[in-house]
Amino acid sequence: MTDSAPRRVRVRAPELIGKGGWLNTGDQQYTLADLRGRIVVLDFWTFCCINCLHVVDELRELEEKHRDTLVVIGVHSPKFVHEAEHQAVVDAVERYGVAHPVLDDPELATWKQYAVRAWPTLVVIDPEGYVVAQHAGEGHVHAIERLVTELEAEHAAKGTLRRGDGPYVPPEPEPTTLRFPGKALLLPSGNFLVSDTTRHQLVELAEDAETVVRRLGSGARAFADGGPQEASFNEPQGLALLDDGSVVVADTVNHALRRLDLATGEVTTLAGTGKQWWQGSATSGPAREVDLSSPWDVAVFGGKVWIAMAGVHQLWTYDPAARTVAVAAGTTNEGLVDGPGAEAWFAQPSGLAATAGRLWLADSETSALRWVDTEGHVRTAVGTGLFDFGHRDGAAGQALLQHPLGVTALPDGSVAVADTYNHALRRYDPATGEVTTLATDLREPSDAVLVGEDIVVVESARHRLTRLRLPEEAVRVQSVAHRTRRAATEVAPGRLRLEVVFQAPAGQKLDTRYGPSTRLLVSSTPPELLLEGGGADTDLSRELELNPAVTEGVLHISAMAASCDDDPANEYPACHVHQQDWGVPLRLTAGGADRLPLVLAGMDAGTDEQEAAAQTP
Repeated sequence: MTDSAPRRVRVRAPELIGKGGWLNTGDQQYTLADLRGRIVVLDFWTFCCINCLHVVDELRELEEKHRDTLVVIGVHSPKFVHEAEHQAVVDAVERYGVAHPVLDDPELATWKQYAVRAWPTLVVIDPEGYVVAQHAGEGHVHAIERLVTELEAEHAAKGTLRRGDGPYVPPEPEPTTLRFPGKALLLPSGNFLVSDTTRHQLVELAEDAETVVRRLGSGARAFADGGPQEASFNEPQGLALLDDGSVVVADTVNHALRRLDLATGEVTTLAGTGKQWWQGSATSGPAREVDLSSPWDVAVFGGKVWIAMAGVHQLWTYDPAARTVAVAAGTTNEGLVDGPGAEAWFAQPSGLAATAGRLWLADSETSALRWVDTEGHVRTAVGTGLFDFGHRDGAAGQALLQHPLGVTALPDGSVAVADTYNHALRRYDPATGEVTTLATDLREPSDAVLVGEDIVVVESARHRLTRLRLPEEAVRVQSVAHRTRRAATEVAPGRLRLEVVFQAPAGQKLDTRYGPSTRLLVSSTPPELLLEGGGADTDLSRELELNPAVTEGVLHISAMAASCDDDPANEYPACHVHQQDWGVPLRLTAGGADRLPLVLAGMDAGTDEQEAAAQTP
C-alpha cells in the first residue's frame, strides 16, 4: 500500500506504562499528561538489537536540533530474558550513551498498547497527545525531522506548543578504570589492549590486567585520525593483530576499520567512509571508498581480516595487500541458514576466532555458535534460530546459549563462548559434540583471551578483566530453555493478506527513476509453513497461503522503499532508503486474522488493532 500524499491520521496515544520505571530523569516518573505541549517521539528498542542501536545514533542530531520542543523517550521492550532485568537496562542506557529518558517496560505493556511489531519502531505524538506517525526500522529520521518541523509550526500557531528544557537528567559518571569494555587482545609484550567502548578509547593494561599503561584516543565520540591524543573513535569493539605488528580495530559506530601503530600510538583508517552501508551500496571495492555497517569484531583467517558486520548480518573481508573489502558470506537477511557463504543467513555476528581450519563466530541474535570452513561454507554447532535461547548443557543439538558476543579458540581444539546474557563462559568440544559450562557469575562477558593456562574474560558490565584458571571439569548448572518474550500473532490457516504500509514522507515521492522503488522478500521457518507467496517481488502487498498442517512458525519479511524529494526544480533531489526486517511469530488458529499489516512508515488507520491502540488503558 503506497500513498505519496497521505492525510494525517490522529489517534489518541495510550499511556506510558513500564514496571521498571523511568531512567535518565533524576528519579522523576512521567505520564503523557506531563509531556503535553511537547512533540514526543517514542523509540521502542531493546539493547540486543543492532538496528535499535543504529536508531539511537540517528536520533542524536534530531534531539539536539529540536531540544526545546522535542522529547525522545526510549521505551525499552525486551526480547531476551536478560533484557528484562532492570539493572541490565540501566547498564545498556549508559553503555550506548542514550541521552534521553527511557521507560523500562519489561512486560511489554506499552509495546502491546501501541500494537508494535518490530524492533526498532518510532512513534510520533503531537503536542495534544495524538499519534500522528509510526515508522518501523531505521533510516526514517529525515522524515521525522520534517514532520517535527511541521508540527512545531502548526502547534505554535494554535498555541498548543510548549518550549523549554526537557525531562532528561544525565546520570553521574562512575570513576572506574574501564567503562563497559567490549573486546581484548593479548599483545606480544604480554600486556592487554582493551576496547574501552563507552569511553570511545583503547586502553593498554599491564600483565596484571589492571594497571593502565596508556590510553589511546581523545575520548570524544568522533572520527579522526592522528596521534594517541588526537585520534577519535566511536564505541570501538573488536581487535586483531596484523602481520606487521599493528592492530586492526573494529570502530563500530564509525562504521570503519582503524589501524593502531603500537609503537607510536598513531591511528589511521583502513576501511570505511564513516557512513553506514545501505541496500544498493557497493559490496566490494577500494576499502576507503566502501561503506560498512557496525563492524563488531575482526579476526585474521586465510590471509585476510574477516569482519563480523553485525549491522547487515554478514561477514566481510579486508585484504591488507590489495586494500580492498568485499562481502564473504551472508545475504543481509536475518536468521540462521547454513550453506555456501553466498546463501547463508546470520543474525548480528558479534565475535570471531580463527583456527587453522575454521573461523568460529558468535551469532548473537540466534544465540548460536557457528563456523566457516576454508571453502567458505557456513555451519552451525549450537543454536536453532532467532527465538530459542537459554542455558542448557549437553549434546550440541539441544544445548542453548543466550545472545553470545565472543568466542575464543582453546588449545585442545575446543572453543570457549562468552555467553553474554547468561553471564557465563561456555565450552563447545567439536570432538564430542558436547557443550559444558566453564564459569558462571560473570556479568555480561563479551570476550575472552587465552593467557597460558588461564583465560582472561572481559566482564563488560563489571567494567574489568577477570582472570580464571581453565577448569578440568565443567561447572554444573540447572538447564533452562526460553523463547522470545513476544507473543505470537494468531492468524487463520489458508489465505493471509500481507500488507506493508508505506507512505512517503511529506514533500517526497516514491523514486521510480531507475525502476520499481519498493521490494518485498518473504520466507518462513519452517519452510513448510508457507505454501504460496514466498520469494521477492516489488509489490508491498501480497497474498500468502499458510499450511494448515503447520500450527506455529515464523514469517520472515524484509521490506524496502526508496523516496526522493518531490521538487521538479531540484535537479539533484535528496533520496532516502526506508528498510525493515520483521520476524513475526505466527500461531495458526481457526478464527484468526486473515490480514497482517506491518507499518514501514505512516499509519495503518483501518485495522482493528489501531482502534484498540487508540483506547487509553
